Amino acid sequence: MAEALTKPRFTALEYLDFERNSPERHELIDGEIVAMSGGTLAHSVIGLNLGAELRAALRERPCLVASPDLRVKVEAGEFFTYPDVTVVCGGPILDDEHRDTLLNPTVIFEVLSDSTERYDRSEKFAAYRSIPSLREYVLVAQKTAAVEHYTRQPDGAWLLRTVGAGERLILPSLDCEISVDEIYWKVFESGALGA
Repeated sequence: MAEALTKPRFTALEYLDFERNSPERHELIDGEIVAMSGGTLAHSVIGLNLGAELRAALRERPCLVASPDLRVKVEAGEFFTYPDVTVVCGGPILDDEHRDTLLNPTVIFEVLSDSTERYDRSEKFAAYRSIPSLREYVLVAQKTAAVEHYTRQPDGAWLLRTVGAGERLILPSLDCEISVDEIYWKVFESGALGA
């Protein structure tokens, strides 16, 4: 009888040592190191548009907008990820002296793709919900102007509101709002989705 092969499980320290010495980015999911795939043109444009709109809206507030180069650690379990856009308000709390892993995001944005949509909606969202500082989670579709906005309620439940073209995404924890049309600026008319 053949023996099943088991994948090695990595600790947070093993993962961070590996990740900080790797030219590519990886996430740590339940002890498994997972390589991150590249994004599409639409994914990249949406992420940059979103970051630019947030930066402009939060210019006078005590918040920072971070690119997908900033790693977020979920304290409950060994889970490290790179959100597409992260906002932290009131000062970042970082994991260690390397200053490359955030512990207290206020809002996390993920641009959905065919390969990650199920994960972003399920396991990843479940992990993010355990971050005490996280107030809002936003999923941004790539193929149509549709934004799913989850807001943590006082009782810990998450309320979903969906907005689309011509509407505004209202972010209560950031005390700002941004145009959905600006998130998708030049995405559909530029050929970013392909022919």
